[in-house]
Amino acid sequence: MRRRFAVPFAAAALSLPLALIPAVSASAAPSDKPQVLSSWTQTSASSYNAWNAARSNQGAWAGYGFDWSTDYCSTSPDNPFGFPFQTACARHDFGYRNYKAAGTFSANKSRLDSAFYEDLKRVCAAYSGATRTSCNSTAWTYYHAVDIFGIAPAKANSHKLPQAA
Repeated sequence: MRRRFAVPFAAAALSLPLALIPAVSASAAPSDKPQVLSSWTQTSASSYNAWNAARSNQGAWAGYGFDWSTDYCSTSPDNPFGFPFQTACARHDFGYRNYKAAGTFSANKSRLDSAFYEDLKRVCAAYSGATRTSCNSTAWTYYHAVDIFGIAPAKANSHKLPQAA
């Protein structure tokens, strides 16, 4: 009995004009984009690792329309005194650029800057003694610069250190 009704129903559904079927934009980002962005911009090492894995496989995330562009540490050295800060700067750029695009930068700036500092401190944890102390001091300087100068959402490179006069 069910089969008798199923075939006519399917035929009727297929004959509906396409105008009645809601159109979905091919360029629309998945609805979980804010959650994914948030998960990749937390202070934890697991958040950093998830972002870095996604960065290595950006094609899998193309539908989300994330801005992966970076100038790393802007006009500041990417590897000051040999400390490899470049990837931490790239994640910081990712957070700044994508939250600015979403219009929610101000609400997330403090966490983004804190995540940047935690990323830098994880770099420094690979060292010991005076080298670690020097690295942590440099990390604090980089963090403090973005905390102070990374204010204006309209600035594309908002984590530059001030230039000497």
